[in-house]
Amino acid sequence: MAKMWAGRTSGRTDSLADSFNSSIGFDSRLYKQDIQGSIAHASMLSKQGIISFDDADTIISALQQILWDIESGDLQIDPEAEDIHMFVEEVLTKRIGDTGKKLHTARSRNDQVALDMRLYLRDFCDSTTVLLKDLIKAITGKAEENKTVIMPGYTHLQHAQPVLFSHSILAYAMMFARDIQRLADCRKRINVSPIGSCALAGTTYDTDRQFEAARLGFDSVCMNSIDGVSDRDFCVEMLGTLSIIMMHLSRLAEELILWSSQEFGFVEMSDAYTTGSSIMPQKKNPDMAELCRGKTGRVYGDLMGLLTTLKGLPLAYNKDMQEDKEGVFDACDTVAMCLGICAPMIATMKVDKDAMAKAASKGFMNATDLADYLVIRGLPFRDAYKISGKIVAHCIATDHILEDLPLEDYQKFCPMIAQDVFQAIDLANCVAKRTSEGGTSVESVEKQIAYLEGSE
Repeated sequence: MAKMWAGRTSGRTDSLADSFNSSIGFDSRLYKQDIQGSIAHASMLSKQGIISFDDADTIISALQQILWDIESGDLQIDPEAEDIHMFVEEVLTKRIGDTGKKLHTARSRNDQVALDMRLYLRDFCDSTTVLLKDLIKAITGKAEENKTVIMPGYTHLQHAQPVLFSHSILAYAMMFARDIQRLADCRKRINVSPIGSCALAGTTYDTDRQFEAARLGFDSVCMNSIDGVSDRDFCVEMLGTLSIIMMHLSRLAEELILWSSQEFGFVEMSDAYTTGSSIMPQKKNPDMAELCRGKTGRVYGDLMGLLTTLKGLPLAYNKDMQEDKEGVFDACDTVAMCLGICAPMIATMKVDKDAMAKAASKGFMNATDLADYLVIRGLPFRDAYKISGKIVAHCIATDHILEDLPLEDYQKFCPMIAQDVFQAIDLANCVAKRTSEGGTSVESVEKQIAYLEGSE
């Protein structure tokens, strides 16, 4: 079959070349954005007198019907079509005849596809923001349920200082709150209209790009038509933002995997988000968390793939740019799926308060508080640090913890230590005393939850 772009060539390509060139298998998801953009374009053409109002009305009505037919299932997208743009235009022309051929006046597939991708990613920013807010809500809900539960805080995966579980898990909510901010910032650069750039040089028609952009909800238009069709920075930036989201999800997933292991036993994942073993009946595997962790590399690969595709491309549009879509769509789908699974996985997770408390009692995590106690008594911090370290070494040698070491033993290392030392090193007090802004006290946790609920 001859192509709609036939002219300079016969438009008859080898079937293998057709398959190689075709993008309908993945860009068909852009049908809504493509039709949305075409409706705005027809409105602009009639406003400027480039086509008649009657022709525009006929085109717009037909496009709206095509959209309805696709979404209702009455119209199936032809897998043999070259791309979604050609498919919509072919159906339009079949339905309304030569009037449909007027729609492509003053535009090119080059600016058309750039427009569709911007509209798609703008929509995706909005839907992903909703998913992130759902995840933050699940985390803050779990923090609220376990606001006073004490657990070990870690550095280098070693026991460091006691913290509240709520404080620890809210750290991830803060990451996702920043992701929302990044998406909003990314959306600003997405929301620039390329339509009217045409193939690369603009057009001789008296178009109104600002009108068309406003109809589509864009904030502005791209100022350079060559940049308008060749720019894929917004795709790269989106993939970078999605990679950061996946990095945060992967870190959270790793934490949950560790916490749910028998060695930790801090949390138990719901049966709905775990699997069993085909051979070991006792197993409860955190597969959903592991998949979120594993799929992170996939999204990183999508980012690197597009960066590599764009590297060294001359201006303006090149067919290489068709390769932007599969990676972008894959990353979008992956992030949406992972965010969608993580929110209920966390909401249904059980926290074992006793296991956390038992773990927190080990590892001398109140040693810093002992040093702080000595500082309050008048010692320089470095001297207090050394004395506390010697006391910890003595506890290890005598099989004690700081809480049950006799006072007389403390006083052998520092005579100024008194009975109130035991209050100072009590784990609950250690946490409660950390009232500095952003610290692990209950008061701080409540402020964090209030902040995050405000961002929802």
